[in-house]
Amino acid sequence: MKKLALLFTLLIAFVSANAQTKDQMIADWQRAKNYTKAYLDAMPEDGYSFKPTPEMRTFAGQMLHLADGNYGIVGTATGKANPLGKNSAEKTVAQTKEATTKAVMDSYDFVIAAIQGMTPEQLQSTMKMGGKELAKATLITKAFEHQTHHRGQTVAYLRLKGVTPPGEMLF
Repeated sequence: MKKLALLFTLLIAFVSANAQTKDQMIADWQRAKNYTKAYLDAMPEDGYSFKPTPEMRTFAGQMLHLADGNYGIVGTATGKANPLGKNSAEKTVAQTKEATTKAVMDSYDFVIAAIQGMTPEQLQSTMKMGGKELAKATLITKAFEHQTHHRGQTVAYLRLKGVTPPGEMLF
């Protein structure tokens, strides 16, 4: 019995030490919002419709797809309704600097508010997605990975337009 109690205590300690706290998740999403805003600000207005190749998304399309992921994945994980309903930002928002920036920033505000509204227990509760049973916090982390991926893709867009991308914002 003592061994079982010790094993359970060690397991809890390991999970606690490796789980991202709610406050840290919020801070990371706020940092990501600021970082993405720097990318949006760096691209000149005429670059929002730019496609490096015909089969690629425009710069605005990349950023609006990022917003769709924020709404879709985090909305699913938190149970919060997508304010766009069944619409896609990528397909409905004007691909101008002003409209794209507003839509993308709104998606980050949605994510941050949704996480703030969750309890630690809700974040650790599980749901099925992609054929796997995952903690809701894990799904939110996948959304973070998605937005990082698409923001990172826009480095090439900026460089091809002669713009130096914003410096890394790790902290």
